[in-house]
Amino acid sequence: MKQPVILLMGPTASGKTAVATSLVQEFPFEIVSVDSALVFRHMNIGTAKPDASTLALAPHHLIDIIDPDQSYSAGRFVEDATSLIGKIGKSGRIPLLAGGTMLYFRSLMEGLNSLPGADPEIRAEIDALAERIGWPALHADLATFDPETASRIEPGDSQRIQRAHEVRRITGKSMSEILKEAKDPPPFHFIPIALVPSDRSELHKRIAMRFEAMLKGGLIEETEWIGKNFQLDPAMPSMRTVGYRQAWQYLEGTLSKIELFEKGVAATRQLAKRQLTWLRSMQEVTSFDCLDPALERKVKSHIEKAINCYNLL
Repeated sequence: MKQPVILLMGPTASGKTAVATSLVQEFPFEIVSVDSALVFRHMNIGTAKPDASTLALAPHHLIDIIDPDQSYSAGRFVEDATSLIGKIGKSGRIPLLAGGTMLYFRSLMEGLNSLPGADPEIRAEIDALAERIGWPALHADLATFDPETASRIEPGDSQRIQRAHEVRRITGKSMSEILKEAKDPPPFHFIPIALVPSDRSELHKRIAMRFEAMLKGGLIEETEWIGKNFQLDPAMPSMRTVGYRQAWQYLEGTLSKIELFEKGVAATRQLAKRQLTWLRSMQEVTSFDCLDPALERKVKSHIEKAINCYNLL
């Protein structure tokens, strides 16, 4: 019998941490974080990292595992998560993978493809080209050789546009071609759950309130401290994270405090939009309204039925 794995997915500010924390109080679950920002040490405020009291109730794996001047990848996540899933299963517990980095979920669920690693020289060349013609122009170019990938990327999403061009330069193939290549199926039985908003405007309100709280809680000061203690530049993955990117720009003097808030909220809303697009493309996912006051009860009921149905305990 395949190892059962609960997947708790959703956009930013959908309440995943609260639901995951409540679930581990009811079931023999162990949480594995699926978040490309929570892996960074010292980046606590801007990532909405669970606080000490939450982690005491519900410990999370794959949080605080690298410094801000290091990088993490989907490939490394699959290796780490696969190892943890095996260890958790052997202990008689069930892995609960919770987070919002949809690429990590997809890589785990569908198996690793042959996407190449990063090439600093090629990335520098792409960045230099973007300086001359702009990211929207590079997005338009991407649409000519990989319209499928371009349709999933916003014209201003520099990180993903850069990656798609990098893959093409290294392999001679488009990102969508490589993602369709045959992969080994993972040896797990996934039970995917998505927390999605019935009213997008309410999620946007949550995002604005949370970003305002981050600023009041010291996001700027945290970013400044990280910059003083690590050799960073704005192109590094840590400083391209939503919130930190805008805080960095504020500290450089290119954004006002008001612009920092507005651009941070706008970027977070775009992130949520991309996450929801990924979720809509996934098959056999059971969705729950993240705005429902009875959300936790309904998710628990669904999981209980899944456990009984598959005799997982």
